[in-house]
Amino acid sequence: MHSTTQVRHFINAHKILTPLIIIGLMFYYDFFGILAWVYLSLHGTYCLLWMIKESNYRDKRFEQNIHPLLGFIFVFCTLAGYWIAPFIIISNNMVAPNWLIALSITVTIIGIFYHYVSDAHKHAVLNVKKGLITTGLFSRTRNPNYFGEMLIYSGFAMLAQDWIPLLPLVYWWTYFIRNMLKKDKSISRYPEYEEWKKKTGLLFPKVFVK
Repeated sequence: MHSTTQVRHFINAHKILTPLIIIGLMFYYDFFGILAWVYLSLHGTYCLLWMIKESNYRDKRFEQNIHPLLGFIFVFCTLAGYWIAPFIIISNNMVAPNWLIALSITVTIIGIFYHYVSDAHKHAVLNVKKGLITTGLFSRTRNPNYFGEMLIYSGFAMLAQDWIPLLPLVYWWTYFIRNMLKKDKSISRYPEYEEWKKKTGLLFPKVFVK
């Protein structure tokens, strides 16, 4: 019988290693410019918050078992694609205009808000009552957690000022969209779904609702 482990273990390993990888790159390339520190601060803080979330209200989906080899290849290695951006920034001793740094910080913070607040809200509600969640951030978008995560990694990638860091984003966004459509199909069984769907976007929050 093959040994198995949970998907979350590979995700957590990536989150723990990420700030160490960035710091290692900074020392290896002897680059401690402002852009490297900003990237470390943004991505490192995101990883720290992830581990806090993991300890307090982890996503049950990631508790599913997976063969260690498959987990390493299809979870850890694909997540490692997010290390392309800091590699480009640090190995090239890059700088960025102030407006781009400010934009990256803004996009990342908004993303972290949507991602972690919606996950906490979902955890709290489902602990009390199972069913469709249509309040809070879910009152405008059916997938505020995915929306937040996409903003977060967009904020990271833009600092590299290169198209290559977009490749892992496209890979994971394709996976996210597939999951969102699958989720929509599953929750359509709830009687309140159709009315809620009219008031929400699949991904982007609806600003104006009739």
